[in-house]
Amino acid sequence: MLDRTVFLRPIAHRGLHDKAGGQIENSAGAFLAAIGKGYGIECDLQAACDGAPMVFHDDRLDRLVGIKGRISHQAPADLARLRYKGQDARILTFVEVLDLVAGQVPLLVEVKTNSATPFERFLDRIARHARAYQGPIGLMSFDRAVVAALAKLAPTVPRGPVIGSHQLPARWWAAPGAAGPATIGRLLNRVAAGSGFLAVDVRLLRATRAFMRAQALELPLFSWTIRTPRERATAARFADAPIFEGYLP
Repeated sequence: MLDRTVFLRPIAHRGLHDKAGGQIENSAGAFLAAIGKGYGIECDLQAACDGAPMVFHDDRLDRLVGIKGRISHQAPADLARLRYKGQDARILTFVEVLDLVAGQVPLLVEVKTNSATPFERFLDRIARHARAYQGPIGLMSFDRAVVAALAKLAPTVPRGPVIGSHQLPARWWAAPGAAGPATIGRLLNRVAAGSGFLAVDVRLLRATRAFMRAQALELPLFSWTIRTPRERATAARFADAPIFEGYLP
């Protein structure tokens, strides 16, 4: 299970990044800025061609690096030579981020997969690094198969599902008050056994908390991505901790 005394604090989404201020998401600068404020860190993992976990959000390089192609078609050594647009910062490996954070603040790691991901090699490396890490860490994914696999590969490392509004049918948005708890229940009833926490889209937060109370579900509840004053108020009322960006809590 996740240690509430350590993890239940504001979590900086992709680090404490600020593009205008020169701090790119998922970069060393963004992570160091979060550590300096005592915030937890959320980061993303994508696979390189050999399955090496790289700290990067998108499956394609276009938006952040400015070249075409998938990150999963590149070798780690080639990725290390790239730089973020307009920056000297480079793409980090998972190991480099673990060494950088070094247990100073809690780390929530989102594992991303797609049809090009070398699934088994990728998850095996993530699990080995997470098991060896000496600091507080949790693994999470939208992909239920990933959460289930990590339960076997890294049983001592807390893990949980990421749940987003895109996973709900369109009719939920037509009448969210009526369909909310029941529809959320269908999602949450498929949560992998042994999950240690939930990370939920802020638009689903109220309904998720209502379902959890009705079912006496005691898991820590994170909410993402908290940006606006309204979202901050919603997270303060219904979440245990916000995964935030664009402001300082």
